[in-house]
Amino acid sequence: MERDEYAQPVEVGLVGAGPWAATMHGPVLAAGPETHLAAVWSRRPEATAHLAARLGAHAATSYEELLDRCEAVAFAVPPDAQAEFAPRAARAGKALLLEKPLALDLDAARALADTVAECGVVTQLVLTKRYHHSTRAFLAAAATFTSAGARARYLHGAFLGGAMATGWRLTRGALYDLGPHLLDLADAALGPIEELRAYGDSRRWIELTCAHRGGAISQLSLSGAVGLPSSQAGIDLYGPAGELTLDFGAVDHQECWPVLRAEFAAAVRSGVPHDLDVRRGLMLQELLARVSAPHGGR
Repeated sequence: MERDEYAQPVEVGLVGAGPWAATMHGPVLAAGPETHLAAVWSRRPEATAHLAARLGAHAATSYEELLDRCEAVAFAVPPDAQAEFAPRAARAGKALLLEKPLALDLDAARALADTVAECGVVTQLVLTKRYHHSTRAFLAAAATFTSAGARARYLHGAFLGGAMATGWRLTRGALYDLGPHLLDLADAALGPIEELRAYGDSRRWIELTCAHRGGAISQLSLSGAVGLPSSQAGIDLYGPAGELTLDFGAVDHQECWPVLRAEFAAAVRSGVPHDLDVRRGLMLQELLARVSAPHGGR
């Protein structure tokens, strides 16, 4: 997309006024130049008004009003709320910037994906790390790297207290919150995941063992309930040529968001879905559903 095409930024409505909306989605979409934050709506009027005022956006008093003021909708809400509101936006012809997971159950995720397909709207997933040059370089290298297996981890203590220690994250644990990141990267780097087993308790520590098409095996360790000074996360591939590593510590989210914003605007303007669209989200949801007992695995 050429710079002069930004003369008409994509008008985006933001659903949600919580921590992610206030610190990530809202400021990024308001910053432009590819997007303009047209309106904010949430179920909490005071939080909506506060965030909208801070970002220079309109505080919508209803979801319908938000839809009337935008051409695309970004969601920064729990998965069950996203599954409720996103189909309505799709039926209104709005492009969708979706969080992971798509929903809290597979039926709702499928219903959302089916609605998107019926309506033909553009979608894109906020798998933030996928928009960083380090991740893209890693996946490009992985395409020619013969992997026998991989180990990946995403470990932190955010569920022990603070803004993230609420609601669905505490109920579903690391599998639904952190799992999509590692499952997405393992699948992209090693090939489609054909078998998946889980062991442990998603609220404490869960291990995923994946068998990939082509024979590689990956082991994914997930926890949001370990007392670490900072998160430990990344993926390491191993094969005859040695090791190929992606350390999430080298993935600065401040470098990811402008790329995500520009690519979303390009997708909306061109009408061509992003590679990381609702179909990718549904594939990840299907993997989660294989081991979706809320408190454990097999």
